[in-house]
Amino acid sequence: MSPLPALRRAAVREWGPLFTAVRQRLAVHGVRALALTLTAVALTAAIQVTQNQAWGYGPVRSLGAVRAEDPLPLALLRTPLSLFVPALDLPVWGALAQILLVFGVAELCLGRWRTLAGAYGATLAGTLYARIGVALGPGTFLGLPASDAQVVDTGPSAAVVGLAVYLCHQRRAWFTGSLVVLAMVVEVLVKDNLAGREHLAAIAAVLVVCGVREWRGRARGAEGFRTYRRAAAGPGPGRRR
Repeated sequence: MSPLPALRRAAVREWGPLFTAVRQRLAVHGVRALALTLTAVALTAAIQVTQNQAWGYGPVRSLGAVRAEDPLPLALLRTPLSLFVPALDLPVWGALAQILLVFGVAELCLGRWRTLAGAYGATLAGTLYARIGVALGPGTFLGLPASDAQVVDTGPSAAVVGLAVYLCHQRRAWFTGSLVVLAMVVEVLVKDNLAGREHLAAIAAVLVVCGVREWRGRARGAEGFRTYRRAAAGPGPGRRR
């Protein structure tokens, strides 16, 4: 018996809701539904060109480079722009492809503002973890070496990972979400560095949000069921109809 039908059914269960949401949104709104994504891609590309110029490197670092050794208020001010500052030691096309794919799907499925909030929240979780890890020191489980305080922390990868996990949870793509988490764990096991640890911090923050949403959804469902039961049971003894 051919395994193709079973694989096709599994793919439909895994990605069907996601694909349907993307297709419907594009059919209704067209390319306008990707305004945030296209703006993010253009901004990242423009910053990459700018920071590779002699006159642009300094301003980009002053406005968007975050380090764990920076004062917290300054780091918080720089964090939003740091999301769109590509790492100099990595090919920029990778960052652009990540933004186009993951931000694009997220914007179509979650909406513009929820995508932006999720991306910033995941990036902020990684940024704050770096400070906590350096403070804990390398001798602890979550600690980082003091040298990581001087590492420039920029790029969209933490936001991309966080959004991907959140999307998989929302659309019940459990297998894909598990693969994303597993890949980030393997990344840290193979090459334990600040970027990999920040990816895990972003995932942890997103999983907490997902857990809270699940709990609230179940609580509302249970309350709705109790209300339905009371209404179906009718007035209690001694009550007038």
